[in-house]
Amino acid sequence: MASFLSPLQNADASGLVLRNQETGAVVAHQLLPAFDSAARNAGLLGRHSLDPGTAMIIAPTNAVHTFFMRFPIDIAFVRKDGCILKVREGVPAWRLAAAWGAYAVVEMAAGSFEMAGTGPGDRLTVERP
Repeated sequence: MASFLSPLQNADASGLVLRNQETGAVVAHQLLPAFDSAARNAGLLGRHSLDPGTAMIIAPTNAVHTFFMRFPIDIAFVRKDGCILKVREGVPAWRLAAAWGAYAVVEMAAGSFEMAGTGPGDRLTVERP
């Protein structure tokens, strides 16, 4: 089964967006892939914020932590087909979060998923705008 992230794994992230297939809304217009162990381990550590419309996509994983983070984030747990299983909003530093069955995690600035009208049951795609 192909992953909803296949377009991102086979191309440069520039020019690709994360879209809510149910509503057509662009959830993120800048994608930060973290598909290898070094990028997954670094994650958002060392950043002071995350720009609106920017998403770090970590795969494969079904769990993340916010240890040493300097700002709260929204976290979406996504199946391989792009279906969102769970969203945790405004997660502060020093927390763990996980979801059984998740293939990837999408991390965004706090409030981003609500602003995009995106939540559990919605299907995400990575595509050209």
